[in-house]
Order: sequence, then C-alpha cells, then structure tokens
Amino acid sequence: MSDERTAPEADFAEPFLLAVLASGGLDAEYVRGAGNTLYRRGEDGEEIPVLDYVGGYGSLMLGHSNPEIIAYAKTLLDEQTPVHAQFSRHPYAGDVAAALNRIIQRERGDDEQYYAIFANSGAEAVEAAMKHAELDRVLRLTELTEEITRHIEDVREQVAAGAATVPAHLADSIDDLVAEVRAGNETRSARSPLFLTPEGAFHGKLAGSVQLTHNEGYRLPFKALAAQARFVPRDQPGALRKIIDEERSHLLDLVVENGRVRVVEREAPLFTAFVLEPVQGEGGIHELSREFAQEVQQVCAERGIPVVVDEIQSGMGRTGSFLAATHLGLRGDYYTLAKSLGGGIAKAAVTLVRKPLYRGQFELAHSSTFAKDSFSCRIALKVLEIMEADDGAVYRRAAERGERLLTMLRAVRADFPGVVRDVRGRGLMLGLELHDQSAAEAEPLRQVAQSGFFGYFVAGHMLRAHRIRVFPTSSAVNTLRFEPSVYLTDGEIDRLEAALRDVCAIIRDTDGRALAPVA
Repeated sequence: MSDERTAPEADFAEPFLLAVLASGGLDAEYVRGAGNTLYRRGEDGEEIPVLDYVGGYGSLMLGHSNPEIIAYAKTLLDEQTPVHAQFSRHPYAGDVAAALNRIIQRERGDDEQYYAIFANSGAEAVEAAMKHAELDRVLRLTELTEEITRHIEDVREQVAAGAATVPAHLADSIDDLVAEVRAGNETRSARSPLFLTPEGAFHGKLAGSVQLTHNEGYRLPFKALAAQARFVPRDQPGALRKIIDEERSHLLDLVVENGRVRVVEREAPLFTAFVLEPVQGEGGIHELSREFAQEVQQVCAERGIPVVVDEIQSGMGRTGSFLAATHLGLRGDYYTLAKSLGGGIAKAAVTLVRKPLYRGQFELAHSSTFAKDSFSCRIALKVLEIMEADDGAVYRRAAERGERLLTMLRAVRADFPGVVRDVRGRGLMLGLELHDQSAAEAEPLRQVAQSGFFGYFVAGHMLRAHRIRVFPTSSAVNTLRFEPSVYLTDGEIDRLEAALRDVCAIIRDTDGRALAPVA
C-alpha cells in the first residue's frame, strides 16, 4: 500500500479536530519518536526534531521508544506470544497483579491485598471500577432489603401471636403497616445511585466516566446515559459531609420494643464510590491537599463509601513515588493505573480492588477482548521491573528532575508575574497557568484569549518558533502541562525555559499577533 494520501482521504479521520489543530498551528505529522523527542515531517519530507513535553499525556514515563522495552517487545513478537487466548489461564496477568501488590504494599507499609481487573485504557479502568463498586452497592442494598424482609415477617408473626401490637398512630393493622413500609422501601430502593468526586475532576470520556468529569462541555450532553456525580469543593472543610447528609437515603424496618411495633430507619447505600485523582491532570494540575484527602478518607470510612484513587496520569512513579496518593497519606479501596503501564507501546490498564470488597461474580459480568493479553501484560511487567530496579532509582530521578524543572518554572513566573499566574504540581507532572488575557488592551491578544483556545495558540507558537511541543490541560486551557519522561536532561529544561521566556515576553510586551499562526 502506498504512503501517498490525497487531502480528501486524510480528512475522513476526525476532520473537525484536524481543523482545530490547524487553527493553532498544531497540525504537525510525527513520523518517529525517541526519548523526549518526536520527529515531525517537514514540507520536503525531512525529519524535524521536536522536544516533547506532552509525553503522551503522561504515558511516556520511560520515553518514546525506550530501547529496553522495544527490544523486549520484538522478542515477544518473535516468540509469537498469544494476544488472543481468551477464557484460559493467564499467568502473566497474575504476575502483573502480584508485582503491583508487592509495590503498593511496600509503599503503603501494610499487607493489604488487591485483586486485578485488566483493561485497555484509563477510561476503561475507571469504568470497571465504577461498575464493580456499583455491583457491590447493589448487592449490599439487596442484603439489607432481605434482612428487612426477615424482620418484617418476624414482627408479623409476633403480632399474630399476640406478643406485639401495632400503635394506632402507625396503622390500623399490621398488614396495612407492612404494605406501607414495603411501598416506601420499593420507592427508596429505586433511587439512582450517586458518585462523589472533587470539583475539577477528570476521569475519562466514556459514558460512565464522563459523568465524573467536572467540565460541563464534556459531561452535560451525555447526562442521561449514566449515574450522576456530586462534585465536592476542594477547599471547603465539611462540604463532603454536608452533601452526603443532604442526599442521605434510608429504608424502613420494623422492630418490636416492649411489646409495641416500631418503625426504624436503616441507612441504605446510595453513594457508589468517591472517585478522585491525587493530582488533577486535565483540571489544571492541582494536587489535592492532605487535609482534603484525610477528610475524604475519614468520612467515606464512616459512611461505608469506597474510595477509588485514579492514578492513571499521576501514578507509575511520575510524582516521585509509585502512587501520587502516597504523598497525601491516602489509601484507596480501588486504584486505577494505565498510561505509562504500557511502556509507551502497549495499551495496558488495570483496576485494583481491595480484597475484602471484591465480588467474584464481576468477572463474568465484565470482560474485554484485548485486555489481559500476553503481550500487554508482559510489557507491563517489564515496565515495573525497570521502575523497581536499583531500589527504585526511577522514582528518585523523577523527584529530582521534577524539582529541577519546577525551579525553572518558578523563575519564569518570578520574572513575568503579570503573565504567569501560578506554577504547581509534583515531580514530572507540572503546570504553568497563564493569566487570563481576554481583557487585554491589544486587540490581537484579546481575540486569541477570547477564542477559548489561548493555551493552544501559545503551544502553537512554541512549536513553530522553538520546536517544543506542549499542550494546555483540557479543562483549564490557560494552564500548560509538562509531563516529560524521567530521562529529561538539563539541556532540554534550558530549551523549554528559553521558549517560555519568549512567549511570556510576547504576551507582556507586544500585541500578541505572533501567537496566531501564519495563514
């Protein structure tokens, strides 16, 4: 098949997105990647190196085309490792799950065990966590309903035997009271479940996971498709408890006390789970506070609400420890991992479920054709081996490189306080937030800012003028993200500094015309 493509044929693949990229000067074609460099195709077909700070949205902790991973992948393919052997033993998946258990137990300092559910992407891993947690909620609700049914029958028998009476203010007869309680419980049991997640959250764009995404542009068009979420403010102590109390659900039960029938309320499980990112990625690179994490941990434990820790972007060593939650003292009932788990070449993701919560029947209710295959699992195992080598040298380097990069970003902010609003993040998951320029005096700058794509125009300039690839976060377009590999060099940091200083000077000193791509 020829490599030549006509323009009409090329436009069949997401043409609207291609037009958006072109408007910001970001419609480059990349033909090769190595380390922190992507090579774009030039007008004459030549390769042009571009320093990549996007890093596959956090998928390239070990860089593009990591030589050790590539060599291992070639060996696996040469050995004809099976990709499709569904409904059989998968010892390689067990090896990945065991390795993850060892790493998490070491990092948390406990012996908690987790069962693994495999997937192909981060959004799918979140969906699996949501589905499993909902199955658990439904089963707990069923158990409560069955217990209440037994209580009702016992009370009915006591009334029939003359051992108990029904107070007149409750009902005329035990049959009327039972009918009323059952009707009320049926209505309450039918309430749609709710999820909890922080404001600014992003957990994917599938039918379920998009309901946990705070950005209304992604969420509202699909609101009718799945269970809804309540978004919890990150900076308001007590807000979580208030939301739970306002939504509180209960069923009615019957008991006999001192020979009289009483109606009592039983707390019913309504909230499926609290889902959170230790460092919010698409929401603008915001690390949750220890105080917020501790409140979530405490309140959810009191109310029996499982905590799902989404480590898809922040995990795999990116923040200087295997789990970003470790920095917050946060312990999950579920963990989701993806992105860098695949070593930059495999589509690998996993949902980890704490053993006491695990429902085995979920394995028959949820499956995926490509998940848990030999190739992706063995690549994931190689990735974990590399990260754990030399007593976790990768984690230490991520912390050191991240601190060096953060120091540079803070220096840029100090020199351009009117342009850079904030610098934040941890390890190699950092963000630089630009001040809103939608009210700028210069019309070209004001127009670019009011377009809603300000960060993308800034990124386009950095690509054209400096051959550096950055993107803003999807729900906070004034925040540029930096998620390079752990092999980031001082020279690559210096190149980024020069590019940032240039673009900041353009915003500060000119009308901003240079930010718009040349037509």
